[in-house]
Amino acid sequence: MRYLPNSPRDREEMLRALGRSSIEELFSQIPEEVRFRGRMNLPGPLSEQQILEFFKEAASQSTREYVSMLGAGAYSHFRPAAVDALLSRGEFFTAYTPYQAELAQGTLQAMFEFQTLMAQLTGMEVSNASLYDGSTATTEAVLMALRLTRRNRVIVAKTLHPEYREVMATYVRHMGTEIVEVPYTASGQLEIRALESALNNETAAVVVQSPNFFGTIERFSEIAELTHRSGALLVATVTEPLSLAIIKPPEQADIVCGEAQSFGVPVAYGGPYVGFLATREKYVRQMPGRLVGQTVDTEGRRGFVLTLVTREQHIRREKATSNICTNQSLCALAATIYLCLLGKQGLKALAEHNLAMAHYAAQRLVAAGASIPFSAPCFNEFVVRTPGSAEEVLLELRGEKILGGVNLARFYPELKDHLLVCITETVSKEAVDRMVRVYEGFANRKKAGVAAPHPVGQEKA
Repeated sequence: MRYLPNSPRDREEMLRALGRSSIEELFSQIPEEVRFRGRMNLPGPLSEQQILEFFKEAASQSTREYVSMLGAGAYSHFRPAAVDALLSRGEFFTAYTPYQAELAQGTLQAMFEFQTLMAQLTGMEVSNASLYDGSTATTEAVLMALRLTRRNRVIVAKTLHPEYREVMATYVRHMGTEIVEVPYTASGQLEIRALESALNNETAAVVVQSPNFFGTIERFSEIAELTHRSGALLVATVTEPLSLAIIKPPEQADIVCGEAQSFGVPVAYGGPYVGFLATREKYVRQMPGRLVGQTVDTEGRRGFVLTLVTREQHIRREKATSNICTNQSLCALAATIYLCLLGKQGLKALAEHNLAMAHYAAQRLVAAGASIPFSAPCFNEFVVRTPGSAEEVLLELRGEKILGGVNLARFYPELKDHLLVCITETVSKEAVDRMVRVYEGFANRKKAGVAAPHPVGQEKA
């Protein structure tokens, strides 16, 4: 009964407690036309040994054999074994938030260290103890700007992650907040003149991502000057925080927020991740989430407490700055361990390696017949125009066990046959060269007017 949690006797007892005589009666409210009456096309029962063999075989076919060049807000980075070894210690598996400081000094100190590291990376004065993820952190930053300015209009760069924009639109849909999107230029950056035209004295915030969704780096000095001239606040979003190791942090911004998944948190199936939000000290009382502070006890010993908690759970109700019901403390701890393991020099060296490999890949792709449409500087992610159909390129790369990027036509119809490609330290030079050979094949067939073949065993998407 190892794989069958409920025995026939258990089922009979549950039905009796529910006042039902059979499973059929239990589900009688389901309309007959939508009920499945046949038998599912499944193999017969297997022994434990057969089940284990089945899953071993399935695991051998998993995407772990693939090289991932996907990015777009979720980045594959090497995770030192020490991260999980420390993260898995029983002391950190707390079922609830550490309201009772005397029982949770270790957890509170870890949060305090996370705040310190994020403040140092972003160039801000204060950071919270993490939020749900990058999309909600960006939206919380916008809500914070609405409260601070008492205005109700937000300007958003079209180069902000499309799914972040969707989350933001969902949050403010019934608030009467106007969202204005500003287009991008041929360089892949925010259109400065369009921003200047869009700004007015009703604008609460300007939201800009850098490196943006195309991987290009925005011109924060110009953006900040225009934003502040109108009395609005500048929200800077960062989805690839490793870039902050070698790119000057957006210190001109009023709020810096985003996703810290790159720091020791696995890509997994899209979460859980770890959002962050840092700001200037003068705005701290409107900051969402929790702030851990350092103090001393009655005997003068150093200790940590929840200094500021602005959630609804503390009976603030309509005065709460956020209804986020949790931060991602365990994920934030993973990020803290990761950053401490690498240190300043290690983080910088890793960022430089990512930068070098991404530029190597871009140069090789151009030589192979592809093109790089955006001219602005980038970090470890860039857009490439494929020499043929983007879907066919991706299909052939999958035949080489390479996940070759994100098709931008999904988010930007005008960018048909453009891929967003990310190169991190998990992508070897050999893998880049294999990718380049696929592009060369497409470019040569295009010149010869020959259709691209489909990999054996795969159909055209």
